[in-house]
Amino acid sequence: MVVQLSTEQEAQLSQIAAQAGRDVDDLAREAVDRFLAEEARFHAAVQAGQEAAARGEFVPASEVWANVERELQS
Repeated sequence: MVVQLSTEQEAQLSQIAAQAGRDVDDLAREAVDRFLAEEARFHAAVQAGQEAAARGEFVPASEVWANVERELQS
């Protein structure tokens, strides 16, 4: 697979890799791994929420936003 990056993205990736003493390809793979893990976690949470809603289980909005805030801070 080939991924086309903008000149700016390529420069940023190269700079971060150089600062970390890492290979650019390894760093890019790690970033993709993190993205895929986060996407899987998000989709699982959405699925769980849809299943709970189908069962009539709802959480008050204040609790939902408190959970969102906790997630954003972690």
